[in-house]
Amino acid sequence: MTAEPRPWLAPSASGPVGATVRLPGSKSMTARALVLAALADGPSVVERPLRARDTELMAAGLRAIGVAVDSSDDERWRLEPGPLRGPARVDVGLAGTIMRFLPPAAALAEGTVEFDGDPHARNRPLRPIVEALRSLGVSIDASATGGLPLTVRGAGLVEGGEAVIDASGSSQFVSGLLLSAPRFTKGLVLRHEGPPVPSAPHLRMTTHMLRAAGAVVDESVPDVWAVEPGPLRGRTWVIEPDLSGAAPFFAAAMVTGGSVTLGGWPAESWQPVGRLVELLTALGAEVTQSADGLTVRGSGQLHGITADLSEVSELTPVVSALAALADGPSELRGVEHIRGHETDRIAALATELGKAGAEVTEFRDGLRIEPRPLHQTDWETYADHRMAHAAAVIGLAVPGITLTDVGCTSKTLPEFPELWAGLVARS
Repeated sequence: MTAEPRPWLAPSASGPVGATVRLPGSKSMTARALVLAALADGPSVVERPLRARDTELMAAGLRAIGVAVDSSDDERWRLEPGPLRGPARVDVGLAGTIMRFLPPAAALAEGTVEFDGDPHARNRPLRPIVEALRSLGVSIDASATGGLPLTVRGAGLVEGGEAVIDASGSSQFVSGLLLSAPRFTKGLVLRHEGPPVPSAPHLRMTTHMLRAAGAVVDESVPDVWAVEPGPLRGRTWVIEPDLSGAAPFFAAAMVTGGSVTLGGWPAESWQPVGRLVELLTALGAEVTQSADGLTVRGSGQLHGITADLSEVSELTPVVSALAALADGPSELRGVEHIRGHETDRIAALATELGKAGAEVTEFRDGLRIEPRPLHQTDWETYADHRMAHAAAVIGLAVPGITLTDVGCTSKTLPEFPELWAGLVARS
């Protein structure tokens, strides 16, 4: 059942914001930790996980196939692996992580595991991972487009070996196969053939976390990943604050000429913080890191940029909002794959920024945004949390930006409306 839409008037800032925000854990890290814990040879603990729709559904999906997941403590989830088994049904919601990370794990189960989700989930690309699993001997029924609804007929083991994949549509195709690969009888040598794989930092996160769980991974040859068969260790995973989720809060500092610190930020991160710092600096921010956390200060002036966002495509909506408020045009490229995200983000951004008054040119792989005087509008959120974040950023400077449904932010940050209103109240 889909919840009733929650229209929301984005609050406008009356002056510079100043705040330290503490955000929940990274969705990407939480999802990977849950899968690795489910496939480990002993119990694991996930500390400071993200509790949101995507991760709750991931935990439910793992329970359905036989993993004991105790998520009663918000700060510490405990997982006890068990024999993976069907029959089971997994609701993926609208989460790419679930629809791409769990089918390879389900192939290791004894029995049938069915996957389906929200209506738009059936439009999200899945065929490359389905075909790769079939090439490894896994029996899968898929829709005519190669996606959801999906049925994995698990035989209790996957032989593994060599597979070829075109992962230009999503790095999650590679990550999903690699996370389960140590449990394949022969491991896996996975070769990507096609245009470049986007979101390379997410792939590095996957291989870092596999090694942290004891897997042997060789990624020395470009576009080839070799994972040796072997056990995964149960361990304690400490989840970093979500960098993508922090982007709108950092943007608030930039739009208002204020300062926002993301508390609890680690000295060493598995997320693409270097690329974020480069982007925000080019847009006009000052970014510093200290014992207090990661701090972004705005000058009150935003600059147009030309940028390839292929490594940090999740930031495209918020960066587009900043570009619409800048002092000159911006060109954002390298993100064709985000047309297959929760919605076609390129088309959605072009439409909604255009409705607000910006002049936007849509490319196959991005946008050119020419700032113009912006005005009030009803901003369609397309059931996409990042579209809601972009609208909130525009609303800081433009009174009358009404989101059609702020409820979609529950996908990754259920408390977003309250956190955002609290931040703007301190302006």
